[in-house]
Amino acid sequence: MIQQESRSQIPDETLIKIILDGDKKAFEYIIRRYNQRLFRTGMSILNNDADVEDAMQTAYINAYLHLDKFKNNSSFGTWITRIMINQCLGQIRKTRSARNISQDNSINMVTPDSELHNKELSALLENAIEQLPEKYRLVFVLREVEDLSVKETAEVLDIASSNVKTRLNRAKTMLKDHLKGYMKEHVYAFHLTRCDRIVDRVLAELKIIP
Repeated sequence: MIQQESRSQIPDETLIKIILDGDKKAFEYIIRRYNQRLFRTGMSILNNDADVEDAMQTAYINAYLHLDKFKNNSSFGTWITRIMINQCLGQIRKTRSARNISQDNSINMVTPDSELHNKELSALLENAIEQLPEKYRLVFVLREVEDLSVKETAEVLDIASSNVKTRLNRAKTMLKDHLKGYMKEHVYAFHLTRCDRIVDRVLAELKIIP
């Protein structure tokens, strides 16, 4: 059994081994570790809280069910982020096949979670990022907000490192310089209430008692 206070110190590879050895509850630590990244990644693509949470739940379940297939060719963070991206893109394709997508993507609903922080600033930052084309927005969030390296971002998106650098530079030129200093604190904040909700949903779906 993993002690609560030590969970942040356990490497992903060790956690995976613990889970595969039978301690299914340890998957909670994986969920909490990657909730912020997957949420920000999902918002970069889907731009809708509810759709992103659905995508996260499915991505985590898929990762859990195929955990034994994970190889150390890349980091676990890269692997699960790629699963999330594929899930988001799959949801977009499914939606497009069912109905025409509205072209009005300029408004993002303000949720009770986002109101916990500076609501006006968060809306300003998120709306500015939302105006970026998807391929630039996704690179910007992964590199500047989630602090992935150029190599990690290239692996996640399956593009060349040079393309990562080019897209990031173009994204930056589209944003006002004064926004950058506030990004890490306010963009797509993943608060504890949302984190707990995702954990509960995934563990319930996997029939793991927390």
